[in-house]
This record gives sequence, C-alpha cells and structure tokens, in this order.
Amino acid sequence: QVQLVESGGGLVQAGGSLRLSCLASGRTFSSYGMGWFRQAPGKEREFVAGILWSGYSTFYVDSVKGRFTISRDNAKNTVYLQMNSLKPEDAAVYYCAATAVRRSSYRSTEYAYWGQGTQVTVSS
Repeated sequence: QVQLVESGGGLVQAGGSLRLSCLASGRTFSSYGMGWFRQAPGKEREFVAGILWSGYSTFYVDSVKGRFTISRDNAKNTVYLQMNSLKPEDAAVYYCAATAVRRSSYRSTEYAYWGQGTQVTVSS
C-alpha cells in the first residue's frame, strides 16, 4: 500500500516556474514507477511525465518536453515535477501516481495509487 501527498501547486504567471512534490508513505517506494498526470476542467486526465522505479529512465508527453523535468529521491520517498516556462494551457489539477509496472507507463489504468492532487493555475 502506498499513500501519496502532493504539494507545491499555486498561481504563477505565464513563463514562470513551479516545483511539485509528491511524498509517498511506505518502505517500498523505490520499487514503484511514478507518474504525474493532470486534469483541466472539462477535460480527461492526461499523462504528463513518468520515471521508472530505478530512476534511470524518464518519459514525457510531447507538450511538456523541454519544459518539465521529473525526478525522484528514493531516500526521501519523494518524486518531483519541475515545471518551467509555464503556459496557460498547463493549468490543471496535477496528480502523482504510483505503478508496479516495470516499464514506461503512460496509461492511468496502470497506476494503482493516486494522490489527492494539487492545483496549478497559470495566468496569462
């Protein structure tokens, strides 16, 4: 069982930066792949970024490549999402999630554990 708590959301101007954090409970955090998803009002939840359990591989949706960076610190049971050059279309509730899948996983159905989400608002 893994419990996830996100933090770091807020209001930022377009072009600005935010760093989201996701703290996981449990001693098996390092065995889970982690992902960030987002959901804007009236839209489906979409994959944003993922990192393998080993931390050796990261993967992103095309719209955030070069702007967002996912990383993890297994000693702190934490995964991060550094978001730079934010755009109004990045505004959404951001969720972190954990998966036992041992490969790049883009589908929300492969993630068994979810946080409550943190709001990111980007003003133009």
